[in-house]
Amino acid sequence: MEGIDPADVARLREAGLAAFTAAADADALEEARVAHLGRKAPLGALQKGLGALDADARRAAGALLNELRAELTAAHEDRRVALEGAELAARLAAERLDLTGPARRPRPGRPHLLTQVEAEIVDVFAGLGFAVADGPEVEAGRYNFDLLNIPPDHPARGTMDTIYVDEAADVVLRTHTSPVQVRTMLAAPPPLAVVCPGRVYRADAVDATHSPVFTQVEGLLVAQDVTMAHLRGTLLAFARAMFGPDREVRLRPSFFPFTEPSAEVDVSTEDGGWLEVLGAGMVDPAVLTACGIDPDRWSGFAFGIGVERVAMLRHGVRDIRDLFDGDARFLAAL
Repeated sequence: MEGIDPADVARLREAGLAAFTAAADADALEEARVAHLGRKAPLGALQKGLGALDADARRAAGALLNELRAELTAAHEDRRVALEGAELAARLAAERLDLTGPARRPRPGRPHLLTQVEAEIVDVFAGLGFAVADGPEVEAGRYNFDLLNIPPDHPARGTMDTIYVDEAADVVLRTHTSPVQVRTMLAAPPPLAVVCPGRVYRADAVDATHSPVFTQVEGLLVAQDVTMAHLRGTLLAFARAMFGPDREVRLRPSFFPFTEPSAEVDVSTEDGGWLEVLGAGMVDPAVLTACGIDPDRWSGFAFGIGVERVAMLRHGVRDIRDLFDGDARFLAAL
């Protein structure tokens, strides 16, 4: 049987080389490879037919076809490398950074609205001579209740109001930052003037004005001859610093277990009304005694400010949940 016609091999070579050269991208190159080097390509069909040739013709034709396959394979590989190089060069050009040009200006941020208001409140009292004190959020009932004149049967100690970490051991998530005041009085003798900012926890249902987690800034001053007049003057300075120089404060009788007398404190509004902002009072002598302070020699006042309450009043936030839902506008620059 006769061998392979060299003219056919020449045509396959020309067609294959032309197809690989013309391939403009990886997909086109793969199509050309399948058409000229695949199992169903004309070259593959010729190689499958070698078995029908006699030995001498098979040897000569096999060498010719193997040479063709090697040449086309090399041409395919060269084109693949060239296309990948061109693709990389194009990507590098597209992603190139002009380091001589002006940098893009990042969007500045700011502390969250609650963080800002808390810091402002603390700054006001720091300017009045109060130090800043801190304490644990997981607290023993002794500090959270007992030393604050809150008896074991008080409703505030029930699970309806308090979140217990270990009820048997009387360990709670603090319901106010007053335990920090207690720890301060136990740690150092008077005179004392501290503010205690931090998170507190109550077993409250979430709605527009309540959250089980919120922020307080409580204050304590213990010195000689402290009166309600000192308390009122301090709170007036706070109200005018936070809400405007023309604001007034109004103290209404109330009750807290750890202060006597106690008052709810309102701040005047621009339209002549009043807004309740905080609770305050004179430190109950029983609390001073429990903390090792002689109430016949020392007296003091305490107050507790809800940071969320102040933030909502100052900035027109109507729903407390807006402060906690991750709205990026609370972090955007002014």
